[in-house]
Amino acid sequence: MRFVYGKQDWSSRDRGQENCYLLTNGLGGFSAATVLGSNTRNDHAVLMACLRAPNLRFNMVNRLDEVLCADGKEVCLSTQDRTEESLGQSGYVYLDQFVMEDYPEWTFQFGGIEVVKRMEMGRGENLIAVSYTVDNRSSRDAVLWVTPHYQFVPKGENLTGDAGFSAEWSAENGKSGGSGSIRRGELKLFFRTDGEIEELPRTLAEGDFYAYDARDGRPSVGRTCILHRFGKKIPAHESAGLEILYNTSECSDVTAEQVFGQAASYRAQLRKAAGFCSETASRLVISADQFVSERESTSGKTILAGYPFFEDWGRDTMIALEGCCMATGQMETTRQILRTFAAYCRDGLMPNLFPEGGNAPRYNTADAALLFINSLYTYYRRTEDARFADEMWPVARDIIEGYRRGTKFGIHMEPDGLIAAGEEFDQVTWMDVRIGDILPTPRHGKPVEINAFWYNALCAMEYMGERLERTEASSGVPEAAGQSGGTGAWDPDAGPFLYGIQCAGLARKARTSFREKFWRKEEGCLYDVISGTKADSQFRCNQIWAVSLPFTMLDEDQERQIVDAVYEKLYTPLGLRTLEPGDPEFHGTYGGPVTDRDMAYHQGTVWVFPLGAYYLAYLKTRGYSREARRTVERQLKAVESAMREGCIGQLPEIYDGGSPAFSRGCYAQAWSVGEILKVYEALEAYEE
Repeated sequence: MRFVYGKQDWSSRDRGQENCYLLTNGLGGFSAATVLGSNTRNDHAVLMACLRAPNLRFNMVNRLDEVLCADGKEVCLSTQDRTEESLGQSGYVYLDQFVMEDYPEWTFQFGGIEVVKRMEMGRGENLIAVSYTVDNRSSRDAVLWVTPHYQFVPKGENLTGDAGFSAEWSAENGKSGGSGSIRRGELKLFFRTDGEIEELPRTLAEGDFYAYDARDGRPSVGRTCILHRFGKKIPAHESAGLEILYNTSECSDVTAEQVFGQAASYRAQLRKAAGFCSETASRLVISADQFVSERESTSGKTILAGYPFFEDWGRDTMIALEGCCMATGQMETTRQILRTFAAYCRDGLMPNLFPEGGNAPRYNTADAALLFINSLYTYYRRTEDARFADEMWPVARDIIEGYRRGTKFGIHMEPDGLIAAGEEFDQVTWMDVRIGDILPTPRHGKPVEINAFWYNALCAMEYMGERLERTEASSGVPEAAGQSGGTGAWDPDAGPFLYGIQCAGLARKARTSFREKFWRKEEGCLYDVISGTKADSQFRCNQIWAVSLPFTMLDEDQERQIVDAVYEKLYTPLGLRTLEPGDPEFHGTYGGPVTDRDMAYHQGTVWVFPLGAYYLAYLKTRGYSREARRTVERQLKAVESAMREGCIGQLPEIYDGGSPAFSRGCYAQAWSVGEILKVYEALEAYEE
């Protein structure tokens, strides 16, 4: 899928800085900047290297200044906002075109001289290749100078003190260009170029302004270090190229063109493995892969929740996994990710945040473990891989037993067979914001989606248990739930859990209780939580998962009513609102200082990822009819426009709740991409 932007897209500097590109390396490292080549965030960088996958990231090469010299004139091609507006760069006036397909490509033109710039990352290493092709059709000799700005600071921080940079390089024998390295403390970066290397006085450049950080109340002024520049002479009526490669390891003899070719081949293989007919879905396959990363601490794969802010979280991974990996044919990656999380299952819970350094894992999530079972079930249904399902079975069994017995954070099964969760200030659903002692979205009690996940997990365990013949002996169990006279109660000290029978019994009990306690007959929808507070009757998007999961508890008419109510009150073409606009607590705008953002986060803000569940629920309640499929295909056209805004080719985390026009939060979000890919897969599965 080819995204082309022209001068009308940067008729002003602000317009041109609305959209950015993203390249990733499969380690957690990335490259990102606006289509103008400017940085509007502290987290923008030419090379954000990851030294310990996936989270130990350093902003190494912050940005590049590009100057074209001809006839004694210097024309700046780069763009960057500065705190002193008079010092800002406005090279975008010479930018004719920006194209994003496999990689970003900029085309500049001045006085008969065309400069084409391309960038690409190497897979599995902190390598960035920058290539310039200069076609000098003028009668003047010209020189292109590229000046790197270095930071060498942890992601999200700023350069302070006297910097402490040092650099060295040498020319290659018999060739133009050379190679060298830059060092700051323990950090070292290698480079190689085929251009001239010219030393410059070490300069600490102050005052880069990050407008998007300023908008969100984050530190908004940057500082960089200049050490040298790279140049290439282009005689009149001739063409020449300049390439610069950076790597945190010794630069090999690989060329920029080889980096481009290897990356293109890798992406072609991804598209082929996924096998989508839709061009949009094929592009989302590439977007999905950008979240998949190595995790050094577990020697396996993981999924980063979002760029540029988030790490790999249990809940996000389990929601994103089916779309980002299974729907794209990446089954080995799926197995690695499930093993990664299974290794850290404790007390029936999956980690919401992995350990880094000496920190312990955090398990403050009630849904990740239940969604792990759903992911395992989905994998098993797709592959019939009984060996892997059997390997993961003890972990899945421990999850069920943990929830039945009761585990941390108030997560436990109540006598009615439903799951209650949350205590004190622990928010354990995805609506988990806490501001000091304030819980903007309190959901302690029995959250609707947690109980939908619970029922689905019980049914999935019954399904897999029967086929894997995992019916552990019932030694000491007084009367198995689901048998004649069974009550569904279970004494955790009585003996092992008879999964095939008891899961079925517990599922029936949960289903009966859910229909009795959650269904709002007059409104034709579900309570959001059962807690005895006003939060119960707030109309939120969480009920959509009670319809979209593989196993659900309501009848067809109830499910259709829910889908229609969600469409009426929460649907937008870009996502579902988290709270209906008529609610007194509705916030229509997301932005400003962190407190303002957190108060709006789940109080009306539009989230992209529930839109996938909505479309799947809509298709289900319409019997996947041709008419229903055409409706979804038509409405999904909005996704194509969303992929042009914000991060090109990606789907963001959120939008404003009032008027969802511009993306907010993370400009690229794994579960947003994964859930929409599931919709495309469902549509193509039913194609006539």
